Amino acid sequence: MIKRCLLVVCMGLAGSVAAQTKEPVDLDMVSKIRQEAFHRSQVMDTFSHLTETIGPRLSNSPAMTRANAWTRGKFNEWGLANAHDEAFDDFGRGWEFTSASVEMLGERVQPLHALPKAWTPGTAGPVEGELVQVTIKKLADLDKYRGKLRGRILLLGEAREYQRGVEADSHRHDATSLEGLQEFTLPRTSNKDRAKRIAEYTERQELAKAVNAFFAEEGALAAISISGWDNGIIRVAGGGSRKAGEPVGVPELAMIAEHFNPLARALENKQPVKLRVNVAARFTDETDQPGYNTLAEIRGGSKADEVVMLGAHMDSWHSGTGAADNAAGVAVMMEAMRILKAVGAKPKRTIRVALWSGEEQGLVGSQAYVAKHLAAYPEPADAAQKALPASLRDPTGPLQRKRDYDRFSAYFNMDNGSGRFRGIYAQENMAVMPIFEAWLAPFHDVGATTVATRNTGSTDHISFDRVGLPGFQFIQDRLDYFSNVHHSHLDTWDHAEPEDLKQAAAIVASFVYHAAMRDEKLPRKPLLEN
Repeated sequence: MIKRCLLVVCMGLAGSVAAQTKEPVDLDMVSKIRQEAFHRSQVMDTFSHLTETIGPRLSNSPAMTRANAWTRGKFNEWGLANAHDEAFDDFGRGWEFTSASVEMLGERVQPLHALPKAWTPGTAGPVEGELVQVTIKKLADLDKYRGKLRGRILLLGEAREYQRGVEADSHRHDATSLEGLQEFTLPRTSNKDRAKRIAEYTERQELAKAVNAFFAEEGALAAISISGWDNGIIRVAGGGSRKAGEPVGVPELAMIAEHFNPLARALENKQPVKLRVNVAARFTDETDQPGYNTLAEIRGGSKADEVVMLGAHMDSWHSGTGAADNAAGVAVMMEAMRILKAVGAKPKRTIRVALWSGEEQGLVGSQAYVAKHLAAYPEPADAAQKALPASLRDPTGPLQRKRDYDRFSAYFNMDNGSGRFRGIYAQENMAVMPIFEAWLAPFHDVGATTVATRNTGSTDHISFDRVGLPGFQFIQDRLDYFSNVHHSHLDTWDHAEPEDLKQAAAIVASFVYHAAMRDEKLPRKPLLEN
């Protein structure tokens, strides 16, 4: 029995040695990366400047321009090569706001908490008007309000019942939740589902344009909608239109549910309500302008023409300071590059960092980069198809691969808040799983243990994955990302965890270094082309 046990142990050790031989890990470099990341970190300096000096970074806004310039300057300061901004065509106009207020007038004067939607006009000073409730769910509903809105302030929709929370606001993974990530859910989508999504998207776009034009033509003073979350949180994104020549409607704000609901109840009870609204907002351009991604690199050695990329979107919405979404990701990716320079890394492949713009409007910046440098499907000739997001378009022909397609190794992304890394999604690329497991092993002691087969979506790694290139997103503790801060006015510095950002930067630096040093590029999963 003892001999048998020894044989099993020896076989296990042999298997471990074989695995290490198959996928080597440079533990000396990992140690250097950990020392720099954990003991000489600058990640919070970067994070703080992005959030509390520059602030929110709406795509094409003056603040985004400052962020492009500042990050480019830091890359140069750290000795990175080829730091530059790369344009992508006709994103739209810039927009910013400086103040907004809503007050209820009458016997009981009360300030009401609301913030404007991006790309909607300002009021050009305070405006006062009677509040009227407006519910528009289809184009035919416009006729009900024709001739009735001039000089009025519009309450869009109805009161929403308060839903009490059943879970803690903040969440960290434990063994059970990480084990659950190992379960792969088979996709259920069908052509019928896809057709429904296309029809719904098209209807929403057509209705939004018609409503914008209608409210302006009818002479409404402003419009107020309810925030998507309760508990005094203003969750707000875009309205109007960023595109020159399209109707932008009237000044529109999102109001906390606890102030919106009493207004709705008062109107339902036939009580008159008068509001004063003052929004200082403006478009900063008369015509559509290009957007800009910021890029820099550590030039490789023997395989310099091959590229490993890391990135995060630098644009944000405008109500908070764009901290968890996504200054956290930007700070981590910048820190990973700083760490590699600080430890004297000499990668075989070029390591390139990209700070994207236009992610919040549909991965616009990363898609443009991939289409320019790597691969793209042919642009549709049909105008209706061209108006759809890339994910909803019908196939237009075989993938057109660019020169750098075969030179590309992998892209690593961060965009799920500021929570600690717990591992990485393999994006159904089974061949990378043992590679990632080997790379994660030196970080088990700081909580990163899991390689999940499943896909995750909705951020910039999808621009690479969609054309068959390895693109990955890390598994993170969600903290209060999806309960308090995502796209809300609470997305600020105080909701971040500095130690989590240090840990993430170390893991990213190690992953991109090892990807850049492998004998072969990372394996690719089969590309499913229709």
